[in-house]
Amino acid sequence: MEYHQNQFEDFSLLIFKNDKLIAILPANKVDNAVYSHQGLTYGGLVFSKSIKFEVVLNVFKNLLLYLQENEISKLILKQLPAIYTNLPNDELQYLSFIVKAKLLRRDVLSSIYLNSPIKISNNRLEGFKKAKHFQLPIHTLEEITLLKNRFPNNIRQFNVYDENTIVAGTTIFETKHVAHAQYISANQTKNQLGSLDYLFVYLITEVFKNKTVFDFGTSNENQGLHINKGLQFWKEGFGARSVTQDFYEIETKNHILLDTVFI
Repeated sequence: MEYHQNQFEDFSLLIFKNDKLIAILPANKVDNAVYSHQGLTYGGLVFSKSIKFEVVLNVFKNLLLYLQENEISKLILKQLPAIYTNLPNDELQYLSFIVKAKLLRRDVLSSIYLNSPIKISNNRLEGFKKAKHFQLPIHTLEEITLLKNRFPNNIRQFNVYDENTIVAGTTIFETKHVAHAQYISANQTKNQLGSLDYLFVYLITEVFKNKTVFDFGTSNENQGLHINKGLQFWKEGFGARSVTQDFYEIETKNHILLDTVFI
């Protein structure tokens, strides 16, 4: 997060059990509220893989108590989409219900489950064939940003060239199970050449075919209230369907409600 650290007042937290780190919360502070870090596309409260429900509850309770003791009245918690977890991880969904969390926002991600049959629309395949006729090669760049230097195995840049001119490209953030297209761009020839269609058919069917999910990310605008219809339609043409990401507002004083969960 250092590359834009000057834009945020950091309030990230490390949570330990005895001397062992068991959870982290990338976060920033605005007035009397703490946010799941607003400089991250995905985030939230992240746990070690061996953690169990009772420990999650205690972590969450102590987190809210700590924030309250530090005069933080609200936690704006960004849930991690289920496609990014290695194990079932819905404990916080339940506990957010217990502390009467308010749903502030729900974004729609367009994702493809790559281990299921993929139905790519004729429009997208037509664009792919058109670009293939022009024999546009795809290249991976050595480095793109400071992030690329920090995470050389997780960030890859793919570009489509028409001779020596870049006509389309995307930056892929890669996890163990997911390939996520963070940035997608093309010049005005994309419909004529089929460059974007070519790029994404190639990525989905060749480069990342052994991943579990290909994630195009959200098409939402205006804090999740609207969807860019054309962009959503284009993504669904590759077989993408909807996965949601929720944003909750939690009053830190409600940590006391967690005391009555177990009977």
